Amino acid sequence: MSSFNLRIASLYELLERNRVLRGQFGVGTPEQTKLEELKRWQTRRLDRTYSDLRDRERYRRGVEFFLTQLYGEGDFAPRDLQLQRAYPIMQRMLPEAALHTLRMAAQLEVLSQELDAQMVGLIGLDTPVDEHSYAEAYRASNRASDRRWQIQLLLAAGRDLDRLVHYPLIYGLIRMAHGPAHMAGFGTLHDFLENGFTAFKAMGSAIDFLHAIDEREHIIMQRLLAADPDPFRLQWS
Repeated sequence: MSSFNLRIASLYELLERNRVLRGQFGVGTPEQTKLEELKRWQTRRLDRTYSDLRDRERYRRGVEFFLTQLYGEGDFAPRDLQLQRAYPIMQRMLPEAALHTLRMAAQLEVLSQELDAQMVGLIGLDTPVDEHSYAEAYRASNRASDRRWQIQLLLAAGRDLDRLVHYPLIYGLIRMAHGPAHMAGFGTLHDFLENGFTAFKAMGSAIDFLHAIDEREHIIMQRLLAADPDPFRLQWS
């Protein structure tokens, strides 16, 4: 368990913690290879869990945003590096609500990295990542409260984005900043913000989408903790 206090850390401190965690195993090490295997498996699991929503035009961009830029196996290092560089500017220019959303996304990433690193150790380097090994490591980690908070952070970031897209000024500024942000070297960070806004704008309202995530992730968590023999089955009642 890390001594780093996620709940009170500033956005900048969270970004720095992310940078440290990314290098904890070292490029090309067996642990890093296992971590990448774990992340690929988790992304496939999420893709399967939400395949029905991805098949619906209204939710497709939202599912892709969650899987590739907020909760999946995407490479977030360039985005977060740009976020650190742009931090003083954003403090002056972005509304508090937008900064709060970014902080929750950073909290989610740090927590997910810490949980994944622990899972790597519990699964072991010689054991393939599958439903059985994942479930056993999940229970052995004894992090139920952190798993609940992980889901809460994901939902809170989603609710914030859902609110922010209804502020025309913020949405308009982000759209207008596309070219200048890329020219100034902040393209990856800008794309993250713009893709999030576009995904949630396309939904009109994200209430049903977030409710589905809340229900399914809590059910899967409860099944895993209860040693259910088929915790990832696509049945939610």
